Amino acid sequence: MSDPLQAGQIEAARSDTSSRSDSPTRAHSAHYLRAVLALGVGGFSIGTGEFVIMGLLPEVARDVGVTIPEAGHLISAYALGVVIGAPVLAVLAARWPRRALLIALMGFYALANFATALVPGYFVVGMMRFASGLPHGTYFGVAALVAAALAPPNQRARAVGFVMLGLTTAMLLGVPLAAWLGQQFGWRAAFVLVGSIALLASLLICYGVPDLPVHADASPMRELGALARPQVWLTLAIAGIGFGGMFCVYSYIKPTLIEVSGLTIAELPLVLALFGCGGVVGNLIGARLADRALMPTIGGALVYSAVLLASFGTLAQFVPTAMLGVFLLGTLVSLGPALQIRLMDVAGDAQTLAAALNHSAFNFANALGAWLGGLAIIAGWGWTSLGWVGALLSIGGLVVFAASLALQRSNRAV
Repeated sequence: MSDPLQAGQIEAARSDTSSRSDSPTRAHSAHYLRAVLALGVGGFSIGTGEFVIMGLLPEVARDVGVTIPEAGHLISAYALGVVIGAPVLAVLAARWPRRALLIALMGFYALANFATALVPGYFVVGMMRFASGLPHGTYFGVAALVAAALAPPNQRARAVGFVMLGLTTAMLLGVPLAAWLGQQFGWRAAFVLVGSIALLASLLICYGVPDLPVHADASPMRELGALARPQVWLTLAIAGIGFGGMFCVYSYIKPTLIEVSGLTIAELPLVLALFGCGGVVGNLIGARLADRALMPTIGGALVYSAVLLASFGTLAQFVPTAMLGVFLLGTLVSLGPALQIRLMDVAGDAQTLAAALNHSAFNFANALGAWLGGLAIIAGWGWTSLGWVGALLSIGGLVVFAASLALQRSNRAV
């Protein structure tokens, strides 16, 4: 359905001229907030669908007749879907109008989650989890582009942050709600909820997001041009390596809090909610800082990450400091909006692919951090070693950031 606020009107609404009243500005603000809310609901659905299965693995394993570790492979299936789906869908849908693409992605996500709730057997459930991951990266990438296009020029990162707020809010509210529903009515009920939220998001996007056209020269080959830009690869490497530190610790946060901090299983949900609170706070603060100074925010976030992760083993020794550490661990998502804007800045004409690849990089970071953390535990280094492994990953991201900064300065000097 068409929306009267077309791209040209959006730019006109941004203009601040003394000859007009401020009513167009207020009208644009209302459109902007409505659009960001709709996009955020989509993020809330995806965040809930991605993480809820982690709290329902015993129920899933028992229902489909596998062990809990085998059920854990369903998490990997979703992540693989994200990594593959983000670049493939971004390239194939290069000519699609933004709103139509977002609606289609949310519709597909809804169907995949409904199918997850209906299909029998471990293998087919795994296929549906893989399918659910396919639209993840492209949705967040395109949603970020739309939000940034609608926002005032000096608030692009905040607009992206509001979209990502749906993801962090899901960790705080959506995942516990869906997990409770799954425990009360069976794990499949959780995915019915996720699919229903995705359908709601589709409707909100249909009526709340302006119909922004794509560039006249948009094409799959033009999107693939992003892969020829060194700064795109460097930014993706910052995310893939630097963000891995947080996942290294968070992937094993439950056994760490039980074995090191002495928390009981009954106390874990409350403490883990602090991670979601930290994610919300970090997302908002990181986005605001990125609007003021993008590159210093990225570098500062990586330094902060390294220092926090290096001290996490010490913080985990006592319950009060462990609770503080979990909250601060959540704030590390502050790097997300800044990296999204950085990719949009260095991608040139290939905006969709670059923005989508950011979430492939985050899922790579998830896999890398969990894998390296697992190696540290298997080696007998103990749960507190995870913080140091995570800190090294943050430092690795900082090294890549320094290389990106040096390349940027050398290009300016030419």
